[in-house]
Amino acid sequence: MSTDVLILNTAVLDLRSPAFEFVEKLVGAGGLAKCKTPDMPAYTQEQIKAWIDKGCATAGGPGNTAPLIARAGFNIAVGVNLGKGNFGGLDIQGRTFHDVLTGTGVDMSAVYVHPSLPTGTTFIYEAPSNERGGIAYFPNANDDFDFEYFKGHVKRLKPRVVYYMYSGLSERGDANGGKDLADFVSWCRQQGCIVIVDSHTLTGNPKELIDNNKPLAAYNLLLPLLGNLDIFFTSDDESRMIQNTLDPEYRKRKHGDKDNGRCFLDFVTAKFTGKGEGRARLFGVTVSNGAYARFVSPDNRIQETIFCPSRFMAGEVVDLVGAGDSFRAGLIAYIVKQRESFVNGKLNVEEAVQMGNLVASIYIKSPLCDRYSNISDFDALLKIVRSGKKYADFKALLGALGTKS
Repeated sequence: MSTDVLILNTAVLDLRSPAFEFVEKLVGAGGLAKCKTPDMPAYTQEQIKAWIDKGCATAGGPGNTAPLIARAGFNIAVGVNLGKGNFGGLDIQGRTFHDVLTGTGVDMSAVYVHPSLPTGTTFIYEAPSNERGGIAYFPNANDDFDFEYFKGHVKRLKPRVVYYMYSGLSERGDANGGKDLADFVSWCRQQGCIVIVDSHTLTGNPKELIDNNKPLAAYNLLLPLLGNLDIFFTSDDESRMIQNTLDPEYRKRKHGDKDNGRCFLDFVTAKFTGKGEGRARLFGVTVSNGAYARFVSPDNRIQETIFCPSRFMAGEVVDLVGAGDSFRAGLIAYIVKQRESFVNGKLNVEEAVQMGNLVASIYIKSPLCDRYSNISDFDALLKIVRSGKKYADFKALLGALGTKS
């Protein structure tokens, strides 16, 4: 059975609790940061298991993406590092992550069990009402991601798409200024894979960083990478911080919210498409009500940027964590189905983006304890996308998909 998508790196268990007040001592009030393993609080495995048993845990990283694509009817594999422990050979975080994904039909045969580092763990402080809680991410085993080890699984699984999550969150994965990841991406493309990488730098308040014209060194990791990718989508905040770092001219200008998506896509296609002659590429920026996208054809013609407002905004958001990941799940599923159109430069970009909008909308509006079951098979999702209908009622949308009402 061939593999449609292989998702790599950043296995993490997200733990949420009002008990995690320590987070704000590490990252500041409402802050978010990548932390060091030695600073991880010394909770016992039994304490962490108790939070998991109370429903305070969700699978992050590939857990926001792989189960959704699998639920849509695709063959998905995940290659990640998990920590060794006493729960069937894994620590409790790794065991939970593993079991959540296998429970949705994801192939976990490419897992590497790290002998000394624990599974990546994020502590999310559930602050009192109307306050933004802090987020402390501990990469742990993710910091030791070995490209040579996972090349073997790429050769074995022969995936149509390789999706690496994320540039900026692994010490070894980001080594040599991002060149190691860029070389790996180039190698995957030589194997016939379409490659997507996204970027994530956990640091402070994006608006303050941009308003103060403060570049972030971690985004320089993208310099060797972006010209080698087939697909790159990032969030609105992230796009601002990326351009604020990589484009000196950007820091001299003031930009309104309305022109930022187009501004970023102008920049990224102008700077990073020169290496891509002979292959198609897709760049985009997700915003709160949809996404901007720009397609580059195999003969290097840069198409006009389009904005695709989501037709699926109905319903209350339960949790925005994983919104971008779930968007990319829908986008990737569409591109797997339309691979020939993508490669030949004939991709229906608006349909691809609306598929991302649809899957993201369902995901962020589903209960934390049941984030996957509302995703229907691909044909049902595509029927909704192609209907052109806007959904003002979330129950009506789920009813049209044949899932929960």
